[in-house]
Amino acid sequence: MKKLKLLILLPLIVSCTESELIPKPPTYLRLELPDHQYNAVIDDCPYSIHLPEIYTVKPAIDNGVKTCNKDIDLGPLNGIIHFSYIEMINPLSEYVNFVNDKVDEHKIMATSIKDKQILREEDSVFCTFFELQGNVASPFQFYLTDSTSRFVSGVVYFNSRPNYDSLRPTLDYLKIDLDHLINTFKWEN
Repeated sequence: MKKLKLLILLPLIVSCTESELIPKPPTYLRLELPDHQYNAVIDDCPYSIHLPEIYTVKPAIDNGVKTCNKDIDLGPLNGIIHFSYIEMINPLSEYVNFVNDKVDEHKIMATSIKDKQILREEDSVFCTFFELQGNVASPFQFYLTDSTSRFVSGVVYFNSRPNYDSLRPTLDYLKIDLDHLINTFKWEN
């Protein structure tokens, strides 16, 4: 009987102690990113862009021929922008619909998809920028066109599992750079 009373009292005594164990929330590494400083990308492509100094451009080569498609390595952000240039031979709507279909593929995982139109008629630059929120593979997609003969699309990918909360500081930093890229984009004749 004494053993039974002891077994009943022991949990009560242990539960009355002052030290309470509280689990710690998960943490993420903090990136120390430099201030935004931009350089023009000089090449033979029919457009010009300005990119941050911390990004590097890897020109695409197709069948041994250099193209105006680019993979832009995001350096410490651990990601890439696939930047594709197309001389339009089909109606503009086909290219726009293709990009919209690619954005729609992320609807299952996205908690929100925001689109923003940027119209710079004086430079013949017309852009739609998509911001996909949630645990999506591609958080930013965009296209730029002169609406008659040239079309550029951009897709951002990170080399990590999509976790919107942990990527949020990186996404905020990158969004500033993408805004700058789009607002300084120019067609070259």
